Amino acid sequence: MISFSISNRSLLSATLCWLLLISSPLAVQAETAEEKGLAIAVEAHLRDEGFGDYTSDMTMTLRNKQGKESKRAIRGKTLEVADDGDKSLSIFDTPRDVKGTAFLSFSHKVGDDEQWLYLPALKRVKRINSRNKSGSFMGSEFAYEDIASQEVEKYNYKHLREEELGGLLCYVSESYPVDKKNSGYTRRITWLDKEEYRIQKVEYYDRKKSLLKTLTVSGYQQYLGKHWRADDMKMVNHQTGKSTSLHWENYQFNTGLTEVDFNSTSLKRIR
Repeated sequence: MISFSISNRSLLSATLCWLLLISSPLAVQAETAEEKGLAIAVEAHLRDEGFGDYTSDMTMTLRNKQGKESKRAIRGKTLEVADDGDKSLSIFDTPRDVKGTAFLSFSHKVGDDEQWLYLPALKRVKRINSRNKSGSFMGSEFAYEDIASQEVEKYNYKHLREEELGGLLCYVSESYPVDKKNSGYTRRITWLDKEEYRIQKVEYYDRKKSLLKTLTVSGYQQYLGKHWRADDMKMVNHQTGKSTSLHWENYQFNTGLTEVDFNSTSLKRIR
């Protein structure tokens, strides 16, 4: 459902992009901070290519400023699409007031993503406008733009430093949304561990350039001998005191999903 997931097409020439893709490790070959930031993002993307498809179960826990909790059970499906972004589908099973709600997302490497939300109480499918992607997803601290797959092409990059976080040596890089007008962020600072290029932490800065949220990721498990998926993510909103935790389980890869399983016109019939 949520992946993290980056390129600035005007930052590098086609020749340099090609060199980055064939160099290993990519980050070592880059020279400027911008080139190195892009190279790290490309390497992280390449390491997760080829997963095909997977399903998972997720528990979303919402906490208000006073610590009161509410939980939601969600089933997720994700399909890798060649030469484009991933397709994902999330179906809410509990509690009763959101049961049957379905969220469909088509991520694209270039151009606006496509997102739809089926609301069973209204019996209609609502298309999410790209201008609203900074809005809250189902009352959580995750925005619509957070839960789309984070394609390399959607950001510009700058490597800042290396530092230890939780016992892991990490690359620390900034990324800036290409779509500045519709994004809720001016920049993100991301910690990726150097060994496996897995996201460990992300700081999100709002349009006033103030720290808005922090995401921490933990409990990574490896599947198919290559692909890492986290068991837990926690997004804390520093400005409201609210937080949202996500816990995944029951990952199943290569389940035979096809593009037919991700159809906006059939959202109403999804069970």
